[in-house]
Amino acid sequence: MFEQGLAELHTHLGGSVATDIMWSLAHEQGIALPTRDFWEFDRMVTVSDPRGVPDLDSLDRIYHLTELIQSSPIAVERSVHAAIGGAYRSQQITTLELRFNPMKRNRGGERDLDHIILAAIRGLDRASLEYPQVRAGLILMMDRTFTVDQNMVVVEKAIRYQSRGVVGVDIAGPRPSGARWDYTQIREHVELARDAGLGVTIHVGEEGGAHGVEELGEVVDTLKPDRIGHGILAARDPELMAAIRGADITLEVCPTSNLLTKALAGDDEVRETFRALIDHGVPFTIATDGPEMMRTHLRDEFELLLRIGALTEDEAVAANYRGHDVSFIGSRTPARA
Repeated sequence: MFEQGLAELHTHLGGSVATDIMWSLAHEQGIALPTRDFWEFDRMVTVSDPRGVPDLDSLDRIYHLTELIQSSPIAVERSVHAAIGGAYRSQQITTLELRFNPMKRNRGGERDLDHIILAAIRGLDRASLEYPQVRAGLILMMDRTFTVDQNMVVVEKAIRYQSRGVVGVDIAGPRPSGARWDYTQIREHVELARDAGLGVTIHVGEEGGAHGVEELGEVVDTLKPDRIGHGILAARDPELMAAIRGADITLEVCPTSNLLTKALAGDDEVRETFRALIDHGVPFTIATDGPEMMRTHLRDEFELLLRIGALTEDEAVAANYRGHDVSFIGSRTPARA
């Protein structure tokens, strides 16, 4: 069905590396883990309960552990290399963007930030030699808990290493509980990245109820990103869907992740969300958010959507092809798997 291979545009480095590799990395670096049993560790760094997690804060706690383990140049290099190779070997993913926050990999400033980013680039380069069929790139992430200045450093580093495989910027991280997060405070950051030729994607519209819808509208109106991470709350608002379509913004939808975090209540809501997006002409791609952490793979995502009637086969193929097309990595046609 996917002759050109799969495109995965929304996956976090902390959720994309196999548990056994994370286990070895932790031991090699002498990190004191909360357990000495591998299977208990496996449950700690994945969403192991099929019922999911109570909320996104619970997911952030899992990411905190994986980020700690990946907080060294050697760990980042091996993680990037393993994620790209694993994606191609297991899923024939031929377009892959990996996102991570370098400041959450340098142990609060203990490690030099440039060394962390260059390590990721080395992992990217090594993988490109071993898997020439794969177009891969890195997205550097800002964080909603960071200061404006800290987030500007991330953007400046992304621009500095744009010629080495950094293709875009993003922002994620915990939102203030019960309140809106002001996305206008990163308007300058986004404009600087865009002017430098980087792609812009923004985590927004995954949860937060009415506040989440307001944030999503603010992002569309003021930041005008190329893509939006998740954005599923738009399906509740026809005017917002029209604005997204008019701005030619592509949503990166992660069905299993949204189910596990309770952002979507069940298969019926997944189906209703996708049918609304299709009916209103909103472009989207399908992604995992982190295949190892979510215990899923990209082909599983498509199989789920086909099984529950959220997408037809033609719509699934179109969504995957769109992923290749809107990738920040480049416009050349991907090699056939």
